Parts: sequence; C-alpha cells; structure tokens
Amino acid sequence: MSSVPGPSREPPRYLRVSGSQRRERAPRCSSPGGDAEPSRVSPGRSQPCSSLPSPESRGGGGGWYPNSRSCQSNRIPGLHGCGGDGSGIGSLGVGNAGRGFPQGDGSGVRSGVEVHVELSKAEAEAIEKELLEDYRFGRQQLIEIWGHACAVAVTKAFPLPSLPRKQPTVLVVCGPAQNGAIGLVCARHLRIFDYEPTIFYPKRSLDPLYRDFTTQCEKMDIPFLSYLPTEVQLINDAYNAVVDAVLGAEAELGEGRGPCAGILATLKHVRIPIVSLDVPSGWDVEAGSSGGISPDVLVSLMAPKQCARRFLGRQHFVAGRFVPYDVQKKFELNPPEYPGTECVVDLSASQ
Repeated sequence: MSSVPGPSREPPRYLRVSGSQRRERAPRCSSPGGDAEPSRVSPGRSQPCSSLPSPESRGGGGGWYPNSRSCQSNRIPGLHGCGGDGSGIGSLGVGNAGRGFPQGDGSGVRSGVEVHVELSKAEAEAIEKELLEDYRFGRQQLIEIWGHACAVAVTKAFPLPSLPRKQPTVLVVCGPAQNGAIGLVCARHLRIFDYEPTIFYPKRSLDPLYRDFTTQCEKMDIPFLSYLPTEVQLINDAYNAVVDAVLGAEAELGEGRGPCAGILATLKHVRIPIVSLDVPSGWDVEAGSSGGISPDVLVSLMAPKQCARRFLGRQHFVAGRFVPYDVQKKFELNPPEYPGTECVVDLSASQ
C-alpha cells in the first residue's frame, strides 16, 4: 500500500480504536500474510474497516491513532454517524460519562469532539496507587515530576517578557496536603526559571517529605509570608499571578469551608490571574465548582479530572507524559500529543 503524506503540524485530534499499537504508529493494512507494512493516514482521510486489525489479531486492548477515522464508532463512547463505509465522524455527546473533553458554548458545560478521558476521584487514586505500588514510583518522585511540570505550565502561560510588572513575582499559596507539596516544588522550579516566587504556607505539614520540600525552598531564599493580606488590592499590586495549590484531588468535599475558607474567600476576589494545580480549590473533583475560585489556567496532573468540564478559563494544560504506556492503555487515558520533549501540553491550543 503506497504511503501518503503524514499529518500536518496542526494539533491532532485523538480517537481511540481497536488494536494495541502505540499511539504514534499508523494503522496496519490487513493482508493474507498478515505482515503488511504500515501506512500513514492523512487528516480527514477515512480508512475502510477491513484495513484495520481486529482486537483478536492484535491481542485486544485500546490503541490511539492521530487523525485516523475509523468506522468502529462503537468503540468510542458518544460517537455517531460513522457507517460501515468509513464515511466519517459524527458528533460527540457531552453527557457521556464525562469522557469527552469539553469546549465552551456559554452553557457552563463545554462540548466538543476531542476525546480525552476525564478521571473520577476513584480513578485518579487508582492510577496513583498503581504508579506507587506496581511501577515503584516514589511519592517524592511523583511530587517532583508534577511540581516541575506545573512550573513549566506557568512559564508557558506567563512568559517572563509578557509579565505586566517589572519584577517577575508570583504568589504560591500552599495547603497542608499533597497539592501543597506540589506547590512548594513548583515554587522552587519557578525560582530556577528566574521568576520571583513568594510562598504562603499557613498550615505546614509534619510529614518529613513535605518538610524537606519546605527546607529546599528556604535554602533557595524563597520568602514565606506569615499571613495572607485580606486586602486583595495588596496582592493585585504585588504579584503578576497566583498559583493555587491549596486543595487538590485528594481534598474531601467541604474542606474549603474549614481552615482554608479564609484563603479561598481572598482568592475569589483577586484580579490577577490564578493558576490552579490539578483541581481548583473549593471544587468537587467530579461535580465541579461549588463556590470555589475561578482560575484562568488549570494544570491537570496525569489526566483531566471530571471537574475540568466546568473549567472556563483561557488555558488548560495536562502534565501526564510521564505516565507509562501500559497504564495509559489500562485506564484508557487517550493522552494528547506532547510536542517535542515537552512535559506539558496546552489542550486549549488544539481547540
């Protein structure tokens, strides 16, 4: 089968089809001998059913193919309008178990055709458990990976030359649990990237690991605030952006009404951009906003959580490139394409 030109540099769309090949491989054409060479499928070009391998012939499981249009629409939840002739792709229903990545339509819930998995709280915990127990990632290692990726996302959302203030100041607000530790690592990497972070960490964890992250920031001369000004204009005047690392996916519903209530009340009224790590503070992981803050930028860790359907900010980054392929496949994460050697990708750039 002759090759045709590969996909353009435009951000691709990802649709899950049968087969166990990795997402960077094009579908194989079937042949009597079963060993035909792979061929590229250009954007908008449909491929007949007979040219795609069956799950049985390839060992089952889910694979990812950029820009391929398969008539096996029954494998893609909410996908309609693709007949036996491979004639095309229909619409994606946004109400389909949170499995379609949303886009804004003014209704408060986004809709679109991008198929990116949105994790429930239980699914996110199961993936993290597998990484820790089966793949032997260390907790410090995961927090370091996430914190670094969050800092990279901040630099992409707010490059140094674009900052409105002469000093590249960023306020990082950290909670007592894992999301706060990620915020500490994020602040440290922002300092390495020549930003000037300041940390507000009112309820410091006694966990030795988190104390180590705190010590690292102190040794790098990153200042810690003793209190958060209730006069939001002071925050608006002093900083270019706020990193929200108060409550994450591990937070229980209602924690935003406890000791963190005062912090969230202040952050709700700031006028500078807010970057939320994984889950905006005060949001339910699955239902979305319940009186929480409204961030301008969201950085999802591993994969977007279901609450991301309610995110209406300007940029949504995903930091999940480090997740092993077999874990991606097992949980059907259907990750986006990460350009070059980037550790984060801006989903809003492909809309």
